[in-house]
Amino acid sequence: MNPQPPSMTWNLLLLTWLVALVSTLSALFIGEVMGQAPCVLCWFQRAFMFPLAVILAIACYRSDFTVWRYALPLTVIGAALAFVHTLLYAGLIPQPIQPCTATGPSCSGAGMTLFGVVPLPALALFAFILIAILLILIRRRTTP
Repeated sequence: MNPQPPSMTWNLLLLTWLVALVSTLSALFIGEVMGQAPCVLCWFQRAFMFPLAVILAIACYRSDFTVWRYALPLTVIGAALAFVHTLLYAGLIPQPIQPCTATGPSCSGAGMTLFGVVPLPALALFAFILIAILLILIRRRTTP
């Protein structure tokens, strides 16, 4: 397998960072500007998405194509949390094992949608999956 031109790989890295950055800024906008308090699972997902925006920015600056080694584990764990949250939102997880309490924001209520239509857990899952796919493509293009 021939290595791809560095500019193509760098463009993939830039796109990966942009997905993480837009996801991070969107989460901050929803929480701080729209006033929608994050639920427990949202906080955990943020704990894995926010560092990705920083790590991938540094990787872009340094043209570090080995970033997949330390960014992919964060992405996979974040995706797993977003997947569980999506199942919870869809009502596929039984009530007794739900992590959200009655005192905090609901993990599956009407507030977990963007503009009343798009489920936030599904958006987070999509972002994590897209980042994972891009990181895997970067790995394939740079590993002999």
